[in-house]
Amino acid sequence: MPSLGADMDEGTLVEWLKQPGDRIHKGDILAVVETQKGAIEIEVFSDGVLRDCLANPGDRVPVGEVIAMLDSGKASAAPTGNAALAPVADARASLEPLVPGRKVTPAARRLARESGMDISRIVPDGTGVVGLQQVRTHAETTAPPAGPTGRTDLKEMRKAIAAAMARSKREIPHYYVSSDIDVTALMDWLAKENAARSVADRLLYAVPLFGILARTLLETPELNGHYEAGEFSPSQSVHAGIAIAMRGGGLIAPAIRNVAGKSLDELRLSLTDLVGRVRSGRLRSSELSGASVTFSNLGENTADTLMPIIYPPQVAIIGCGQIATRPWVKDGEVQIRQIMSITVAGDHRVSDGRSAARFLSRLEKHLATPEVS
Repeated sequence: MPSLGADMDEGTLVEWLKQPGDRIHKGDILAVVETQKGAIEIEVFSDGVLRDCLANPGDRVPVGEVIAMLDSGKASAAPTGNAALAPVADARASLEPLVPGRKVTPAARRLARESGMDISRIVPDGTGVVGLQQVRTHAETTAPPAGPTGRTDLKEMRKAIAAAMARSKREIPHYYVSSDIDVTALMDWLAKENAARSVADRLLYAVPLFGILARTLLETPELNGHYEAGEFSPSQSVHAGIAIAMRGGGLIAPAIRNVAGKSLDELRLSLTDLVGRVRSGRLRSSELSGASVTFSNLGENTADTLMPIIYPPQVAIIGCGQIATRPWVKDGEVQIRQIMSITVAGDHRVSDGRSAARFLSRLEKHLATPEVS
């Protein structure tokens, strides 16, 4: 059972999407696990053959406990005997009949019911079973569902967030450094850039902002990485957790990998895809682990300043308030400019206020010339 964040101690296995004997490849979705933040798709991290499933749907499994066995050394060999098939066979024997020749998993039945779908119209897999994957495929190829596409217990999610943040404030010696930064040049550049784009391809200001934040972090490596077992491990790339509001309340911060290396359009597509899957409850395990830093952007019509809390084992989080029009002294004159307050929360075990101030100073210079940043 993988750890999907500092606030996760266990997960409930919802459904296997592969069976013993199946050949699987890196990136394939192996199973669905329900956590306090909703249902998460668990990915495979190497090629091989699934030999055994050691947990059944409905089992609550502690983080770190083995739930499946993967044979990565004999990917071309077929499994021998039927012992490995027993766990899945036992689990599937309890599935509710759908129509003659079909069965449906409890998780798939619940998702279809919450989404307002007629489950009898959903095409099953090759074994006659309708699972979460088949329900989601049906949703994508038909009209939008009438209800939510995933189940999130908001009360439990709040408990998870509170536990992680309490741990963070208890264990991490936070410091905060803020600057009000003139982003008029960024917004002017963005207006010109969008004027040359189709409506569908236009950029939100968060796209170039996140790209510039990431590239500036490469110049301040002590703010980008993990602190574990008393040691800091800097990350060679910026894998940024992006704080996204969930439907019904709450936040989740799945990661976009190598933000600094993405083009504007690649980052735009990544953000659009991520937000869409957060809202539909279709995140993957790799997106909830491995972030080296977190960006939190309040957006428009919110508040000027954000004082965020670090998400362990990360060592920094960057909070961006709304863009506000203010009187501002530039070139010895008072002008009307667009200003954003940006705050760095850092871990004093790894860095100090000078690191954050240096980051903000460099960031201000990059934001003043977004066309070359």
